[in-house]
Amino acid sequence: MGNPRYIKVAEQIKVLVAELLERRIKDPRLGFVTITDVRLTGDGREGTVFYTVLGDDQARADTAEALESARGLIRSQVGKQLGMKFTPTIAFVLDAVPESAAQIEDVLARARAADEAVAAQAAGAAYAGEADPYKKPEDAAAE
Repeated sequence: MGNPRYIKVAEQIKVLVAELLERRIKDPRLGFVTITDVRLTGDGREGTVFYTVLGDDQARADTAEALESARGLIRSQVGKQLGMKFTPTIAFVLDAVPESAAQIEDVLARARAADEAVAAQAAGAAYAGEADPYKKPEDAAAE
């Protein structure tokens, strides 16, 4: 998306879609949605709205259906608000980033727990030999 004008338009669409979902779309299937990004094709004719949904697979499926059924209304409202000669088509795509982030958090939490377990074991451990088994130059001079 190199065209600076479309970067601005994409940002406006992001705000408009978020407002529409909050105020206008009264679909009971619509979950707690966050619009994460909007990208337009180079010619500005196609828009992809990336979103996340709080909840499980069912919440995601229900929200996808609600967004799909509201797509026409959302596109016409975006066209009206932006006053563009050509309103881009709108496609909704579930943004998988937060899910990946949650999985990464989980892995990090497990790693921290493992580190803490090792640290706890180490705290009660004693050295097998001397505390510092390495010879130092002053030791060699003493011999």
